[in-house]
Amino acid sequence: MIKGGNGFVPTVPLRLAVRTGVDVAVLLLTEQGRVRGDDDIVFHGAPIHPSGAVRLLGEENGTVWLETGLTALEEQIVRVLVVGSSTIGPLRDVDELSVEAFAPDGTSVARYEVTDAGGETAMVLAEVYRRAGGWKFRAVGQGYANGLAGLARDHGVDVSHDAPAPPDRIPTRPPTQGQSPARAPVPFQLPAPDAGQAPVPILAPFQPPAPAPVFAAPAAPASTQEPPAAPQQAGEPQGWTFGAVFAPHTRTGRDNDVITVNELPPGPVVIDLSIRGDGYRGLWPLTRFNKEGDTLVNSTEENFRGRVLAQVPDNGRLRLQLKAEGPWQLQVLPLAAATRLTEDELDRRGPDVLLHTAGTADLALHYRGEDNLIVNLFELEGHHDPTALPDDDNVVNEIGKRRETVPLPEGPVIVQLQMADGPWKAKLKHLEPHSRPEQSGAGPAHATDPTQVAGPGKVQGWLWRGRR
Repeated sequence: MIKGGNGFVPTVPLRLAVRTGVDVAVLLLTEQGRVRGDDDIVFHGAPIHPSGAVRLLGEENGTVWLETGLTALEEQIVRVLVVGSSTIGPLRDVDELSVEAFAPDGTSVARYEVTDAGGETAMVLAEVYRRAGGWKFRAVGQGYANGLAGLARDHGVDVSHDAPAPPDRIPTRPPTQGQSPARAPVPFQLPAPDAGQAPVPILAPFQPPAPAPVFAAPAAPASTQEPPAAPQQAGEPQGWTFGAVFAPHTRTGRDNDVITVNELPPGPVVIDLSIRGDGYRGLWPLTRFNKEGDTLVNSTEENFRGRVLAQVPDNGRLRLQLKAEGPWQLQVLPLAAATRLTEDELDRRGPDVLLHTAGTADLALHYRGEDNLIVNLFELEGHHDPTALPDDDNVVNEIGKRRETVPLPEGPVIVQLQMADGPWKAKLKHLEPHSRPEQSGAGPAHATDPTQVAGPGKVQGWLWRGRR
């Protein structure tokens, strides 16, 4: 795709790769071309949008991966900007700068190579925007010689608390035909994809290609692709304060291994594990004496993928013993990254960690596997220690195909599918508004925690300190 070019992309959770070596941020814009506030900026200091629809997934070999759940974006958001910046020199010195979008099955649906970067240090690389009931990808390539401050100010970010207001935007070159002007999407449309075109599967194995990859992400069965968390519902607590929010930590390898992740906040975290191939899979936490703790994964599923809960010790060092045959990828995620339950049906496979944050509801669960189904609830209301989970309540422990309806108390509640080797569907029924909608979550609000959602200080870190 050339600069200014645009085309329809499937309305599915897209993963975008930004290559290479630049700092990446995402701005979520309304029809006015502006963010609603600092929460609509996703960057290294705030890697997950409060809605869960946009996430920075981490960096590997100079490539930054991010996920945009088009089906989960709030209606007010009409444009999603992908921004690249550099603090070590102008963007013309960045080799092979590009943005590529992938469907869940790993198919490349759009790619833009930046070939004419100049002396700017910040650039809107690309955008995904609403058009004719669907979504389009545009190759933007709009540079800002006055850096992130000018770019941010042009899109409604309040920089007055960070530094004197920068001068007006200074584009390094005029927009090309078809490129979006400031604060408004381009008015013209391209025809929708051909009617006979094969649809792109929404939930399919994802294998992000990358130059000389150390690891090709394991393929997974069609129903295991992780869709983004759904937007919060009216009446539910706004935000999340139980435990720190941090950027994902990714490890990759092959076969049996001991995995060590340092500098984590103490407390419960989510482990997202994918293993390609077949055979036995086992995962255990290691104690400080290198003894195996309680089993986290015990499965013989082919192309395993699942999410489990683990506890980070007080020293912030998580060590895991993995038994597997074949290539694998493991991510350590904050609890806030767990998918939120809504009245929209989830279609998954394998163990998982879900969040219920609204009022009382019933969880309708349809399990189609042949093995154990174990479901536990962790009720966080009134639990004020973010470094440990409360005692769990086991609500399902059965073998074989099941239809269960589980009453849920008011959120926040962690719903753990501890064992679920097989496909399952889940959704909320009889959902009630939260009795305290002003509540922001469970436990104390860690307003001074630098890993929490962006506020003035965090945006200052994005604008003026550059990359970590």
